[in-house]
Amino acid sequence: QVQLVESGGGLVQPGGSLRLSCAASGTIFSDNSMRWYRQAPGKERELVAGIGRGGTTSYADSVKGRFTISRDNTKNTMYLQMNRLKPEDTAVYYCTMGMVYWGQGTQVTVSS
Repeated sequence: QVQLVESGGGLVQPGGSLRLSCAASGTIFSDNSMRWYRQAPGKERELVAGIGRGGTTSYADSVKGRFTISRDNTKNTMYLQMNRLKPEDTAVYYCTMGMVYWGQGTQVTVSS
């Protein structure tokens, strides 16, 4: 049974940083591409960043230059380093494996 567990969310001031983690179990992590999505209140879920099996990355325009996605296959874990956070980054952040398996989400709130 595949499980994805996000962690690392919290409250941070504008301009601050957070690092999210997504720990996977029950599957061969290295064989799968992974993505981060987010959903703000009253808005649709949107793609934030993705990373392929070989490490190729992609980002939404809104986070380019501020967020960095990475993975450590030895730890079955994906990360999202978020810098220069803005209030509009406030959302629940979800990781997904193949758009089939999803984590429970972790709340990120950017506010002074």
